Amino acid sequence: ERRLASALEWLRRAPWEYISVSLSSLWNTVESVMTEPGKQAPDFMHVLRELVEAYQAFEACAIPHIRKQGLTPAQFDVIATLGNTEGMTFKELGRRTLIYKTTLTSVVDRLESRGLIERVPAEIDRRSTIARLTAAGESLFQTVFPAHSELLRKHLEQLDDAEMQDAIRILRRLRTAFNPDSDR
Repeated sequence: ERRLASALEWLRRAPWEYISVSLSSLWNTVESVMTEPGKQAPDFMHVLRELVEAYQAFEACAIPHIRKQGLTPAQFDVIATLGNTEGMTFKELGRRTLIYKTTLTSVVDRLESRGLIERVPAEIDRRSTIARLTAAGESLFQTVFPAHSELLRKHLEQLDDAEMQDAIRILRRLRTAFNPDSDR
């Protein structure tokens, strides 16, 4: 149980790009506790198991589709976040994508080198830089975002309206259980 508490604490603090790796580690911890002879796993362990398996199933569906578009998941996230906007500061982009600052810079660097993103000084505060899609980036967004949204819709429409609302409510509650300050 101490190992599990340690894994949960690390998960709570982990930057988003490490979540998949940490979920695998958490899963191994959960599995080892659940398989100890004579031990009954508490309910929260079953919740964690389902959460980990759902996330892994989501990744197994989403990531190959994103990679087929010639993007990494982080690159897709940046393109999708900047699509249909006039651009945004790196601070706002990082907040919306949940990508750690140093990783975000290298992701934007790669997208900029491909001619998909440009950096421009912010009009209000010249110390800030705005990242925005170029015409090529906007064209890519118009192609990949609808295709990816459709893929996800096909999977999620297996839930009826009541199940969809239940999932939203439960996932929000889980988020606030781990991060009481989240107010989205």
